[in-house]
Amino acid sequence: MRPPYLKEGSVIGITCPSGYVAPERTTHAIKTLEEWGFRVMCGKTVGAEHHYFAGTDAERLADLQAMMDNPEIDAILMGRGGYGMSRIIDALDLTEFARRPKWLCGFSDITVLHNHIHAKTGIATLHSPMCGAFKPDTVELDYMQSFRRGLTGAPLEYVIPGTTFNRPGSAKGILTGGNLAILAHLTGSPSEVDTAGKILFIEDIGEHLYNADRLMLNLKRAGLLDNLAGLIVGSFTDMQDTERPFGQTIEELIWDKVSEYDYPVCFGFPTGHQDINYTLMLGATHTLIVHEGGASLHCAVE
Repeated sequence: MRPPYLKEGSVIGITCPSGYVAPERTTHAIKTLEEWGFRVMCGKTVGAEHHYFAGTDAERLADLQAMMDNPEIDAILMGRGGYGMSRIIDALDLTEFARRPKWLCGFSDITVLHNHIHAKTGIATLHSPMCGAFKPDTVELDYMQSFRRGLTGAPLEYVIPGTTFNRPGSAKGILTGGNLAILAHLTGSPSEVDTAGKILFIEDIGEHLYNADRLMLNLKRAGLLDNLAGLIVGSFTDMQDTERPFGQTIEELIWDKVSEYDYPVCFGFPTGHQDINYTLMLGATHTLIVHEGGASLHCAVE
């Protein structure tokens, strides 16, 4: 189930349900969204501070809830990720949102919200860049334009080159997932990602290799890698090693966890914590084709 696509004059709300966001970090995002023909409404948490967070738990919850319930808002762009979404997620009331769905946009810590929404309502969301990605030298680039395409219902199709660890094959299923550390964090909770028969996407940043191995084992032991339709591995940036080397690259340790299965696996997808961060429509049906020369991902248009 997809929210209505945006058109000229649609309203995008900006809120910060996790880490602190300086008001100036939203300036170019607001300017760009208005140039795209949208109207922008900023929430009370933009610029709000409470230790690490963009306001207290109660303030962040109230701001997000108000935007999700406001019938005049057509999409919500999260100011940033960081940490804090899981502190408020269980208090979120989805009643009005389920009646009048709207696009929820962001990534990283917003993986909590994406998967909670999918688990509770089955409504599609956008794994997308957030406010800091909007810069004068980036907004015309294709990966930023993919966010615009996602909001307006234009086709989302990606073709990427092959890598050594790709496993050929084809799959069709709902795309799900997000940040690997968050997906592991959600196991056993009401927001746990449902992977059965789906195409799973994963990405992360700044993890030690041994911890990435542990996170993948967490998913595997929870059965979340057993019945996938396919696996897409996004960017794993700023990975760290210990003084005594772990002994595997990130690609090798991920491959080890899925080598026994037969579903297609695509490495090197250009989405995650890096400058090139393409938008993905989570909760929507996609077709993944992986072959020796590369891979393609196509989101069905509705």
